[in-house]
Amino acid sequence: MKSLTRVLILVLVGGTVSLLVGCSRHDNNERYILVTVLSKLPYWQTAAAGLNKAGAQYGVKTDVRGPETYDPQAEVKEFRDAMALKPAGILVSVADTALMQPVINEAIDGGIPVITIDSDAPASKRLYFIGTNNLQAGRLGGQRVLDKLHGKGNVVFYTMPQTNMDERLKGYKDVFADHPGIKVVEVFNIKGDAGNAFDRTQHWLTEKGVEHIDAFVCLEASSGKDVAEAVRRNNATDRLIVAMDTDQATLDLVKSGLIDATIAQKPYTMAFYGLKQLDDIHHYPVDLKKDYGTDSFSPFPRFVDTGVSLVDKVNVDLFLQERQEAGAK
Repeated sequence: MKSLTRVLILVLVGGTVSLLVGCSRHDNNERYILVTVLSKLPYWQTAAAGLNKAGAQYGVKTDVRGPETYDPQAEVKEFRDAMALKPAGILVSVADTALMQPVINEAIDGGIPVITIDSDAPASKRLYFIGTNNLQAGRLGGQRVLDKLHGKGNVVFYTMPQTNMDERLKGYKDVFADHPGIKVVEVFNIKGDAGNAFDRTQHWLTEKGVEHIDAFVCLEASSGKDVAEAVRRNNATDRLIVAMDTDQATLDLVKSGLIDATIAQKPYTMAFYGLKQLDDIHHYPVDLKKDYGTDSFSPFPRFVDTGVSLVDKVNVDLFLQERQEAGAK
C-alpha cells in the first residue's frame, strides 16, 4: 500500500512539473501586435478577437494598432511605434506596399519577426503571408456575377489601392475574359470611405445619360451595405450586388435578398494562427535575415491560405449562427 502511495505521489509531482515547464515557455511580458488601417471596421474587430483568443491561451499580451481612417502614412507611424515597444512579433495588413516595405525590412533587420496577414508586401523581408487566396476569391465572385447576369451586363467595382483588392479584381476579370457580353464600366476607388461608394452608386442610378449598371461589386468589407442602401432608396432591386466579408450588416442584407451574395474570408483565423506562428518563431529563433523564399528547406511556407467561401441565401443562416455563437463566447 505504501509503495502504491509513493508511486501516485511521484506521478502527481511529475505531472505538476510538466505543467510548470509547459507554462514557463510563455512570459506574460511577451507582446504581440497587429497593425492595420481602418482599425474600427467589424472585419478588424473580428481579427482582434482571434488575436486576443490566442494571446489568452498563451498568457501573453496582445495589442491592435492602426488609424481608424484609411491613412497609409499613419499606418507606417503606428508600425514604427509598435517596433519601439520591442514586441515578440508583429502582424501587419499592408495598406501601401511602397510605404510599408522599408519599415517591415527595418523591423526584420532589428530582430523583430513580421508576418503579413490579409494584405501582403511580397517584396519585403516579411517571413510569409497568412490570408485569403484573393485571386480565388475574385474568381468565385466573378462566376457568381457571370451566372446571375447570364453572361451579359455592365459591372461597376468598388475598391481601394491594395494588393489584396488588386488580386480580387484580377480574379473577376479572369472570369469575364472569355465573356465579351460582360463589360467593366468602372473601377471606383472609395478611398477608405464607404460613403463614397454610396454617392457613386447614386450617380449610376440617378444621373441622366449614364450607362445602365447591372451589377455592383464590392472588393472590400465596408461598402456593401452602403451600395445596398443606395439601391434600396432608388427601388433598383433588379440590380445585382456582390459584397465582401461577413459583418452582421452584410449578412443581414444577404438574408433579406438585397445583397445577392458576399465572399467570406477568415480574419479571426488569420490573427489567431498568426500570433501562434510568431510565438513559435520567438521561442525557437531563426535567422531573420536569411531569404527563405528560395530555400527548399525553409522552416516557413510562402503563403498560408485561410480559405474563402461564397455566402448567399442558401447558407447565410449558418454564418449568422456562427457569428452569434462567437459573440456569446
